[in-house]
Formats: sequence, structure tokens, C-alpha cells
Amino acid sequence: MNRSSKRAPADLEAFSKALRSRGLKITPQRLAVHGVMMELVHAGADEVFAAIKERGEVQITRATVFNILEDMTAKGIYARRYGPEGRMCFDVNAFRHVHLYDTRNSQFIDVEADELLHSVETGLKRRRFKGYSIDGFDIQIICHSTRKKQA
Repeated sequence: MNRSSKRAPADLEAFSKALRSRGLKITPQRLAVHGVMMELVHAGADEVFAAIKERGEVQITRATVFNILEDMTAKGIYARRYGPEGRMCFDVNAFRHVHLYDTRNSQFIDVEADELLHSVETGLKRRRFKGYSIDGFDIQIICHSTRKKQA
């Protein structure tokens, strides 16, 4: 798995290059959204919007934040994730990786589990589902934290 090609570009130059190569303009709004996403990693449009508004560095609407996140996902810069309660969020890492979904905190956590991904991929290559063609797969483990919150 080549993670580096799908990992979100962290520095401004790499991010600008990624935008240009996908036909997207570099705007203060896109830069603000990406800056917040690099901090949050997994977030919904409302969370990103709130963080940008709190910083006060750029004027942006909630709809614009959502549209930017959708564009970034459509262009393969970000990915989309769904929680069991139907909560949708965006993931700054578009490469295939395993997630824990903490049901108590409604939070996604990235997990390094290349051996699990490899096993599932190998198994799927040997398996056929009548009338269906596999486009891909996503592993999300539903769990809850066993740690007490720090006060």
C-alpha cells in the first residue's frame, strides 16, 4: 500500500501543488479548510466551519466549507467516513486504512493494520458475489473507549 501518495499534503507548497494538479484554485478559504482538517484529521463540515470562525482569519460560509470538503473528496485529497449513527465526516487521509469508531465519543481513530487490510484484500480476490463486482472495501471497527476521561 502506497500511503504517501494518498496522505494529505501537510505543507502549503505540497497542498497548493495537489490543488493545481486537480484543477482547483488556491484560495484563502481552501487553505483555511485544509489547515483545520490537518489538525482535526476527521471532522464534519460544522466542526471545520466552527474552527475557522473561531480563528477569524478568513470569511467563509458553512455552505462554502461543505462544498470545499466535497470538492476535496471528489478529487481524492480527502475521504468520506460514516459512523453507525449516520454521522458523516471527512478524513484528511484518503489512503485505505482501518478505523476504530468510538461510539461513546462519536470519534474516528486511525489504526495501522496493514496485515488486516492485506488479509481482507487477499480473501476478497478469491471470493465472488453473484451479480456484483467489488469496487473496494472499508474496514471500520465499532468500539467504545474503556479509559476514563481525564479531568
